[in-house]
Amino acid sequence: MVTPPSRKAVLGLYASTLRTTKSFSSYNFRNYFVERTKDTFRGMQAEQDPVKLSQAYNEAVKELSVLRRCAVVNQLYGGWRLAVEEQSDVRT
Repeated sequence: MVTPPSRKAVLGLYASTLRTTKSFSSYNFRNYFVERTKDTFRGMQAEQDPVKLSQAYNEAVKELSVLRRCAVVNQLYGGWRLAVEEQSDVRT
């Protein structure tokens, strides 16, 4: 019998993953991984089977470690900021 991860553990993993996704310097990567994280954890929230929930949790932990490494590389080789990222004065 597999014990599912606690609610606190899942929420902690969700917060860590979101924090990591926001550290990407690239706008497109950042937004993609934020949406992907939300979708992943919505699926975990709807899961009722403890075995599948544990598997999904373990997979999310592995993805977090990969995401952290990718974020570091993205920060090292980040390019120019996009026009949609710039905060400029709006003319009226």
